[in-house]
Amino acid sequence: MIRLRHKLLIHIFRLFDQLVMVVTAVGIIYLRPEIFMLGGTHILEATFQIEDTIGLLILAVGWIGIFDYFIRYKADRLVALNTQLKNLLKATSMATFWLMIISAVFSVKSFNILNILIFFLLVTFIGIVSRLFLRVLLLSARRSGYNYRFLLVIGTDERAREIAGRIEMKPELGYKIVGFVAETPEAAAQWQAKPHERWKNLGLLTELRLILTQERVDEVIVCLPMDVRFSDITMVIQHARDLGIVVRLMPAALDGTLLRKLHIEEFEDEYVVTLFREQMLLQLLLKRLIDAALALVVLAILFPLLLVVAILIKLTSPGPVLFVQKRVGMNQRQFKLYKFRSMVANAEERKSDLLHLNERDGPAFKIGNDPRITRIGRFIRKTSIDELPQLFNVLSGEMSLVGPRPPLPEEVKKYEWMFRKRLCVKPGITCIWQISGRNDVSFDRWMQMDHEYIENWSILLDLQILVKTIPAVLFSRGAS
Repeated sequence: MIRLRHKLLIHIFRLFDQLVMVVTAVGIIYLRPEIFMLGGTHILEATFQIEDTIGLLILAVGWIGIFDYFIRYKADRLVALNTQLKNLLKATSMATFWLMIISAVFSVKSFNILNILIFFLLVTFIGIVSRLFLRVLLLSARRSGYNYRFLLVIGTDERAREIAGRIEMKPELGYKIVGFVAETPEAAAQWQAKPHERWKNLGLLTELRLILTQERVDEVIVCLPMDVRFSDITMVIQHARDLGIVVRLMPAALDGTLLRKLHIEEFEDEYVVTLFREQMLLQLLLKRLIDAALALVVLAILFPLLLVVAILIKLTSPGPVLFVQKRVGMNQRQFKLYKFRSMVANAEERKSDLLHLNERDGPAFKIGNDPRITRIGRFIRKTSIDELPQLFNVLSGEMSLVGPRPPLPEEVKKYEWMFRKRLCVKPGITCIWQISGRNDVSFDRWMQMDHEYIENWSILLDLQILVKTIPAVLFSRGAS
């Protein structure tokens, strides 16, 4: 349980942050610091009307929401100082942006660019100083023997000892290691073979209830692998809950990835734990808006080129202008992909006769000097013009501008297990593989690039890939 003084400290700190912003904003309105900075000698008289009260209320509500979202006021000892300061900087930046919006809406002339900059610097500086002061105060108290939490470590392997060592190296956290609990008799024997002067093994996991009644324990930190010790972890949580003890899980890197997007919901009085639910809804919405807007702009600008290419294809070889092919999209949904036809009309029928000439590894099919390619087809493939009709797939929502290239259904059937991760997002016209040499990249490396893109996706990454696609297309890197 969090002690009363911890709750009071949290709420006092939350109130302090809000007061700093309100006092700073009101002070700027009445004192007009830019006048002194520009050589003035008097203060302009400020007026306060009913609209200003409404604006101030909207401003304050926004600030409360912003700081609660980025800082998340909790009595959490394991949050590092640099993390706290990063969160503070995000909060003050967004709070300043919110101030700019409200000032513009309510025509608050006191907040020009200079005063808004002063506001940002002041609230950020005071926030940093207040957090440093609190850290120094708590560190001083803990070094004097006050405000300590007694920590029991579950697990005795090398990782558990390393985590305990890192916690002990940060006295400002205010923890004292009570001891360790071995998960198995074998683990206890290994501990005995390598005695540790600073710490002691208090017993086995099966003796946890007895250990918790005999030792003074405020918190339990669990350093067990989740894949093989899930039932043990559940048991630890149940025992700690019975005694009102805080439990902290320290999952391994892979387990941490699984838990990072854990979401708890309720369905008809039943709890539902959801993993991997997408939480970047605003970014996904922005991605869709960028896709639609850029696709429309590019189609409008390049319409004359599209028309010329369509005419040339029709005049130089019999068959349709567009090549329509079934591809596999997000979550294995099939769709019709559009490209300018760059091969003879019966190219798909002749593919089986050319399989022995395939130059790519893996399930993909590629021939350097494919005899099925037409004269105009070789040019539009080299310049990637043949891909432009896929902008209509982007407009329909079947594809994105950036994403893994959409595979053929027969290719997907040959995928290894880990390759299928690329099917969890919308396919794209361009991707990391597209700007990294394409045909010069092995199939396994191609799949790895798509995996890295999915794991690290952001709007900024999409924009970087789009920018790098331009020189890749102009210089025909890896295209054939």
